[in-house]
Amino acid sequence: MSHALLIDFGSTYTKLRAVDLEMARLIGSGQGPSTVGTDITVGMRATLDDLEARLGGLPEFTHRLASSSAAGGLRMVTVGLVPDLTAKAARLAALGAGAKLVGTYAFELTAGDAAAIAAEAPDMVLLTGGTDGGNREVIEANAQALAASGLRCPVVVAGNRNAADAVEAALAKAGLRVLVTDNVMPKHLELNIEPARAAIRQLFIEHIVHAKGIDAAHDFFDEVLMPTPAAVLEAARLLADGADGRAGLGPLMVVDVGGATTDVHTISDGAPSVSGVVYHGLPEPHAKRTVEGDMGMRHTARGVIGEIEPAAFAAAAGLSEDRVEEILGRTELAADWLPESDDERRFDAALARAAVAIAVTRHAGTHETVYAATGPVIMQRGKDLSEVTAIIGTGGALVHGGSAADVLAGALATPETPLSLKPKAAELHLDADYLLFACGLLAGVAPVAAFDLAMRCLKPLTDEEGSAHDAGSDQRTG
Repeated sequence: MSHALLIDFGSTYTKLRAVDLEMARLIGSGQGPSTVGTDITVGMRATLDDLEARLGGLPEFTHRLASSSAAGGLRMVTVGLVPDLTAKAARLAALGAGAKLVGTYAFELTAGDAAAIAAEAPDMVLLTGGTDGGNREVIEANAQALAASGLRCPVVVAGNRNAADAVEAALAKAGLRVLVTDNVMPKHLELNIEPARAAIRQLFIEHIVHAKGIDAAHDFFDEVLMPTPAAVLEAARLLADGADGRAGLGPLMVVDVGGATTDVHTISDGAPSVSGVVYHGLPEPHAKRTVEGDMGMRHTARGVIGEIEPAAFAAAAGLSEDRVEEILGRTELAADWLPESDDERRFDAALARAAVAIAVTRHAGTHETVYAATGPVIMQRGKDLSEVTAIIGTGGALVHGGSAADVLAGALATPETPLSLKPKAAELHLDADYLLFACGLLAGVAPVAAFDLAMRCLKPLTDEEGSAHDAGSDQRTG
């Protein structure tokens, strides 16, 4: 029999999933501490021991593939020219590659900007700017500024191809590892981010895995393929598109609610679904990921509550504002706090639903009415997700919270947000065994098994479980 070991080196825990490839089924899971800061092999051995104890012995593995969000994840800075054009394209490329953005810059960098980037000590910089044959002065000046800043990380260059040689030479002269790839915006309003994503992943494998000490555990895996968020995006793409004649789910969304952030992934063309609507701005990528750094369950819980106002949150949770403040204080004291009482569970469910509602609203596009000489025109900015038919939840807050259907219903459109292009109606599913990352890792080597496993891992959230499958059924925090 053929088996695969899929590994997620997380910031706190290392998670293992053992999969029977012929049957496309999960045969075992293991979990242990991520000891990246000391000796990663210690945590890896403990996690393997946990898996072995659960299985009663380990099979031979045909594939041993890993992803990682340990040691802060892939910390990146992006630099572009115009905020809504090349700078936005750079952000989309970095986030789609699984990065955690720690800085975004546009226009020509000042000496202070360059010094701040170097002081941030990112794992990687994505440098863009100018369409092919267009402005080359800014990207060349920014390369010179970065070269003089003391920056020590690799740089992906994905800007004006006519400036690529000069940019590469300036950065290489400063001793920096440089990888030049295709322009993220070769023509005005033409998005081309896949080459930059591929370059980011290549440098992640070649350099970042070593820089974070993960390759010290190389005896336990064949390869660390990508950051964990990128693996989840690959799984979403696989589920949407299908594999080897197996029909996918079509346009879908994956929502991952974490302690500090809420990630939203969508696989959809996002084109206007209503005739007569005019699209405005840079086109959205078919596979898109956004990260809301102020929408988490612990580290950033106060920001979630503040976004919808404390009184509204208290009403949604069925608690008094004083009780909300009391519970919130506990979450701020201990990031690993878990609810025990009914009040605390209601608090956590309301918090997760609010984080989902806000994060998806930010991710989705909007309609607005613009008055032209010929009369009013409906303008679309961003992705139209109204036709998304499946929403998948993952992450501890959803898997262990007991209110996954109600929480995920926060991703649906409501009458209170008529201009938002959130999904109108969708089937809700739960990644109950935290397998999406594993399916994303498998997609490159065993796509059919990965697809079948991904489909099998989805737990439908039915109406009996409290699901709100249409837009008007529950409006408490939408």
